[in-house]
Amino acid sequence: MKQHLVSSGLALADFIQRHPHRITAAIATLLLTGAGGAYAVANLAPDAPTEPVRLVSVPVTPATLAAQDNALDQFSFTLYRSETTRSTDTPEALLGRLNIADPAAARFLRSNAVVRDALFKRAGRPVTAEADQHQALLSLRTHWVEDTGADTFKRLVVEKSGNGFSVHVEDAPLQATQRLVSGVIRSSLFAATDAADVPDSVTKQMTDMFDSEVDFHKALYKGDRFAIVYESLEADGQPVRAGRVLSAEFVNRSKVHQALWFKEDGADKGGYYNFDGQSLRKAYLLSPMEVSRITSGFGSRKHPILGYQRDHKGVDYGAPTGTPVRTIGDGVVTFAGVQHGYGNVIQIKHRNQDSTLYAHLSEIDVKVGDNVAQGETVGRVGQTGWATGPHLHFEFRVANEPVNPSEVLAEQRDYVPVSPGGKAAFAKLAAGMKLQLTAAANTTPANFE
Repeated sequence: MKQHLVSSGLALADFIQRHPHRITAAIATLLLTGAGGAYAVANLAPDAPTEPVRLVSVPVTPATLAAQDNALDQFSFTLYRSETTRSTDTPEALLGRLNIADPAAARFLRSNAVVRDALFKRAGRPVTAEADQHQALLSLRTHWVEDTGADTFKRLVVEKSGNGFSVHVEDAPLQATQRLVSGVIRSSLFAATDAADVPDSVTKQMTDMFDSEVDFHKALYKGDRFAIVYESLEADGQPVRAGRVLSAEFVNRSKVHQALWFKEDGADKGGYYNFDGQSLRKAYLLSPMEVSRITSGFGSRKHPILGYQRDHKGVDYGAPTGTPVRTIGDGVVTFAGVQHGYGNVIQIKHRNQDSTLYAHLSEIDVKVGDNVAQGETVGRVGQTGWATGPHLHFEFRVANEPVNPSEVLAEQRDYVPVSPGGKAAFAKLAAGMKLQLTAAANTTPANFE
């Protein structure tokens, strides 16, 4: 009898080792059916029961493990798993991390050129897989974006097909969702946006939106804050890139600046407006460079080369050689070439009698007669002509007479309102965006020390 028990125990242990998932399912079945125990019903109502309550006990004799194992074979279920590709992946390694044991699937992934190109020696691509209860592959998917500016993405699908597998690649549209972020400036704008996990493209859009209202080069203060609602473009539920900023709020020295994107029906393009329906686009930007520092202001100064007092007819912005220089307003190029001590120079005629000059350039990217749009890159910072270091000499002229750019550009007021026909649609959009901006501002701000 003792030998018989030992043999039975060894047989049971071997069965459990070979079929762990079936044993787990069997135990779950026994627990759910109350095997070997009692079944009771309790009234959970707040009042005491008015009817007698009886405890009913029914003995249950469970089926043998072999019978339960055979019964489980009649059921099928699907397991969903996800992973990320590694540059060193092989088919076996990738399937192994997905807990899939399927030699036939591994052979197919290795032999198919389309699958090899999409999955292997490419790190960071998301992979989702479906497997059956026997850990065999049912389907596998991955996706990628071929063009960072595209509105679509590629999706590769491998599927079980009869006794083999099939594969196809399809195009699918990116889905736009909305994201809300906020932050507080402790040291610099980019430090704060990085701490808030704001994409660089979103930060640039925000600075462009308020460029005519806020001097992001020298007028930011500790404690200034921002809130942003922007599009996140996703592929199969996973973010791919940031899209357009839909609305934003920037508080600079307690002054609140707000904007939202609006495109009127029938218009070729949209733009940013404040919540009163006035366009944020002014005739001129406040600065010809996105990031810079003023090294010499307008007015009398000691010339760095000539050594005596002399009127400085513009503003110098210090920046590394090659930094893009942008036109501050729409206009036509009237000069592009070398001009005495200014070195490489561009002159642009704007509206009325306004014109601008950009000097000491290392590169000129336009020619005389070109029409240029506000914010368009026209050249690059350099050290040509009379210059002791790489910088941009920038002049603003009225009737060909230099004036102080810092004063003129700060005082401009050229807002364009929403048209009468678009006011109703704008008001509806603005109401919704106000709520979203409030929600974004009330999220926990990101602090950066």
